[in-house]
Formats: sequence, C-alpha cells, structure tokens
Amino acid sequence: MSRIVRAKGAGAGAAVVAATALALAACTPGSNTGSEETTDAAGPAEIVTDISGLEDQTLTVWDQEVRGGQKEQIERLNAAFEDKYPNITIDRVTQATDDLNATLRLALSGEDAPDVTQANNSRSQMGQYVAAGQLVPLDDYAEAYGWQDRFSDSVLQFTRFSEDGATWGEGSVYGLPQVGEIVGVFYSKAKLAELGLKVPETWADFEAQLQTIKDAGQTPLLLGNIDQWPALHVFGPIQGATVPTEEILSLGFGNEGASWTTEPNVEAATTIQEWAANGYFNEGFNGTDYDAAWQSLTEGGGVYLIGGSWLAADLETAMGEDVGFFAPPPVDAGQGPVTTGGTGIPFAITSKAENPDVAAAYIDFITSEEAAGILAETGNMPVVDTASHTPEGGVQADVFTAYGEATENGQLLPYLDNATPTMNTTIGQALQALMAGETTPQEFTETVEADYAEFVASNG
Repeated sequence: MSRIVRAKGAGAGAAVVAATALALAACTPGSNTGSEETTDAAGPAEIVTDISGLEDQTLTVWDQEVRGGQKEQIERLNAAFEDKYPNITIDRVTQATDDLNATLRLALSGEDAPDVTQANNSRSQMGQYVAAGQLVPLDDYAEAYGWQDRFSDSVLQFTRFSEDGATWGEGSVYGLPQVGEIVGVFYSKAKLAELGLKVPETWADFEAQLQTIKDAGQTPLLLGNIDQWPALHVFGPIQGATVPTEEILSLGFGNEGASWTTEPNVEAATTIQEWAANGYFNEGFNGTDYDAAWQSLTEGGGVYLIGGSWLAADLETAMGEDVGFFAPPPVDAGQGPVTTGGTGIPFAITSKAENPDVAAAYIDFITSEEAAGILAETGNMPVVDTASHTPEGGVQADVFTAYGEATENGQLLPYLDNATPTMNTTIGQALQALMAGETTPQEFTETVEADYAEFVASNG
C-alpha cells in the first residue's frame, strides 16, 4: 500500500507540508482503514494512495454531469472505479448546475456534506468555500499523485486560492477538472473559400480580413449580445492581443496589482468599439439572442463567430464538414494562442469527507490520462493529454488542437466577469454601451476599474 506523509490536520485551512517533508513509506494492506489514523498524537498522518486495502466504505459524490456525454462518461468512470476498488461503493447524487450550487452551499455548512463535490471555481463559490474552511487543499495529494505534472499551470491556476480565499489564481489547489473550454473563432469553410481567404496566422491578418469580408458585402462577425456576457468572449481575445498577460490574469482573477485604465486596455476597448462602428457585426447585435447568432452561422448569415468550444457539437450537427474552428491567432506568427478559456467545474474534497484519501483516489481516477480516453469517446474534451485524444476530423478536431496549443504553448485567460461578485453586471452593461457608441473607451475602462478597485480594496 502506497503512503505519503503529510502534516496532521491537512484539511482546509491547515498548512501544506513542504515537498522536502514528504516521504514514501511501505505499509501492509489494510493497515489504514479510515481518515482518523495518525502515527501518533503529535506526529503526521499518512496519505494512502493505494486504497484497495481499506475497509469497505461508501464514498458520497455530488456532481452536475447530467447531459448526454457528460452523464455517460461519469457513469462509465464510476463503474470502472468500483471494479478496481470493490471495497468502495459510490453514492452518486446528481443535480443540474444551479441546483447543485444552491444545495452545496447549505450542505457544506451542515452535517450532510458529500465527500467529493463539483464546486464552481469562481470567487462567489469555490473562493467562499475556501475562505470558510469547507474544502481541503490538495497540495499534498498533488505531490503524491503527480498532478502538477499531469496538469499544466494554465489549467491549475483556475483552482488555486490563498488559504483565506482572497487571492485567486495563486496558492493551493482546491479542485481538479475533467474537461476544458476555449473561446475561439468558428467559421464557414465555404464562405472563407468563396472570398479567397485562408485561416489567418496572425492577429493583424485576422483584423484585415474583417474589412475584406465587409467590403465583399458579407457580415464578418456574428454576435448575439442581448444578455451582455457574449460580447466578453469577443473582447477577451482582443484584450489578449493588446494587454500583457500578467495584467489580464490579475484583472480577471480580481487580484490586486493591476488597473483597467492603462493605455493597452483603452486600446482594446477602442478596437472593439471600432469593430462595431465599422459594421463588422451583424445589424442589431446588442439586441440579438445568443442562440440566434450561432444559428445564423449555420444559415449562411456570416463568416466568423467568436464563441466557446461548447458550441462545437451543435454547429457540427447543423453544418457538418463546413464548420471550422481556430484559436484567436497570435500577434506574432508561431506563438501560442492567448485567449479566454478555462475548465469544466472541478471536483473538490470537502472538509467533512469521511476519508479524504479515498476521495483523492477517486478524483485522481476520474482525471487520469486513462479517464481522458473515456471522456474523448463520449464527446467531451479532456483537460489532460488533450492533443493525443484529438478526433480524426471535423470541428472537434480543430477545438482539441486549439485547446492543446493554448494550454501547452499559449495562455488561457480567465472569464472577466468572474473577477468580482458584481463584475458580471458591471462589465456586461459597460461593454454593451461601449459597442453601441454610448460611452468612450476611456469611460468604459473607468467604469470597470471602479468595480475592480472597490473589490480589491475591500478584499485586502
């Protein structure tokens, strides 16, 4: 049985043991039967990585994997886990995302918390759970299982928080995701060929194409921004091509040390306003429904659509081989893409878990390279070893390739509306007004800066 020594009480809020203090030790099967065992009253507890010798027990898991391929992959992985560890029975409780969010908040403060749960990695949820000591920091397990080798820093940043929950993107890891997301550019191959254009290699090429498409009487970009948040997926890549990455990370995670009113941010705001003024978007984009916009691409209403990878399946169903996808091209050819993206909702261990070692073994199992194969087979994009699971063709192959390039050679940037508890409303309204020509780029950055600065000051 594999063990690794950690500090006693390494639950939420406890100090993480330095890597130099970790040591592997042999043990006899069944010598650790629960989470209460410690070597002595003052000494360290031991992490068990081979749970096959533990006593029979139930692991309660809450998830929101309720749709199609999501449901299939988790059911297959749960069954495989129980086959590998017949001493562990999974009690799975599944709910829609909104229901899980509401139920979990109450459960974590009561006596009926699950052992493992999906916890949305945002300030308003995971950040608050960390601050309340309701989730277990996973650094010891990351060392034991090699998670920091399995996952890129670009992925792990989305589940890192300081112990008090104040800093996001840095600190301990509090969850592991199964799948990835990336914002990129969907397009009609037929329309691009008709215009004599190819997938652009640089950001300058892409911007030049927008005018070329407009001059040809076509709509360059489709956008449905009635709900305000979709325009953020257009602004994000523009900002990524204009503003230093470290600054965007601070702004997107709501951490101190950056400002929205810098010249590069004003430049990014100026660019998206000019795109709107130049007629690059469909008429009435601010009053168009999100679904109507992507459906317009399937009907030949435009050439490009900047959106998330979650649209790929629906677009492929409607367009077949005609739909393609690429990550927003870099400023300089050959660089990795820098764009908005992230992960699916991570799996975390609650501080009330009966046996954190069993919980960690489960999370390790469903996020392993072997699990990635099952995720890919069921139509999901694994966040681990993405490139090797790329489909042979179709738009999903484009999405997998783009995500792999971003996580391995580029940078995934956080969703800007998660930066503060009120940023989704603030930036959504401000961006809509900016694109309508109702405010100036400077006024846009000042409005968003006020929200960001107030939160940072109160969060210190």
